[in-house]
Amino acid sequence: MRRPETHELNGLTGRRVLITRTADRARPLASLLTGLGAEPLVLPLIDFEKAGNQVPLDAALDRLVAGDFDWMVISSITTVRVLLEKASQRGIALADLVPADTKVATIGPSSRQVLESVGLTVALAPAEVQSAEGLLAVWEASNGRVFLPQADIASPGLRDGLAATGADVTSVVAYHTVDYPASAELRLTAELPSGVVLSAPDVPATLSPEEARTALDAGTLDAIVAASPSAARRIAQLFPALGTCRLVAIGRPTAAEASRIGLAVAVTAKEPTPDGIVAALESIFANEGNPQ
Repeated sequence: MRRPETHELNGLTGRRVLITRTADRARPLASLLTGLGAEPLVLPLIDFEKAGNQVPLDAALDRLVAGDFDWMVISSITTVRVLLEKASQRGIALADLVPADTKVATIGPSSRQVLESVGLTVALAPAEVQSAEGLLAVWEASNGRVFLPQADIASPGLRDGLAATGADVTSVVAYHTVDYPASAELRLTAELPSGVVLSAPDVPATLSPEEARTALDAGTLDAIVAASPSAARRIAQLFPALGTCRLVAIGRPTAAEASRIGLAVAVTAKEPTPDGIVAALESIFANEGNPQ
């Protein structure tokens, strides 16, 4: 992660930035913002639950372990958490779920970092556009067998795009995306490896929707980070008017969804990482000076 001291005249000092993630998932970005003089705040909007029907996922994992897939494609860090939990239930490490001959592809640097930290080699990931679209752009035509675990609300674009290249795609629901908070009995409990998720010096303050609305109405929030298309939809439901608050989209899919539902996107991060989001925020505020 980029060191705070490399930033000069970043325009973030005193800026209040609302991150629409749970505190644990917001910490890497919050840590970086704090080091740059901003005040990160957290508004959990989206949470994740285990799939109600585990049979398709378990069956696909049995096939994975048996070497029945040529590729495993990971499209989110939440999918990695599901696989970590499934591996733990089987009494093995995540790396042991994936045979040596099965290649791994992913679409984002966070997922790649976690996968590699547990001993898996990522054979393919887009360098430029870090999204499903980016992965499809570098995917070669194949008639191989692909395991694609995803969220229940995942766009069919990745699945259909892979199939269009000739791949035999087994797509299964790995988890459900729900409004925060997830039910206690279905919440994902697997922790990401230590060292991958960086702890902030302090846990960022968590706001309720009512407190966030009050701050928006008072004009005391400078930016809100939409961390996913589903988060953008929740933002539109809760806050029809953002006032002077700037909306930052974590990536192109989130920006497209925000625009589709009528939210004005001030900037889209070029990379869906804490550094990428900070760079996007800097592009807004660097020439405006710090707030009084």
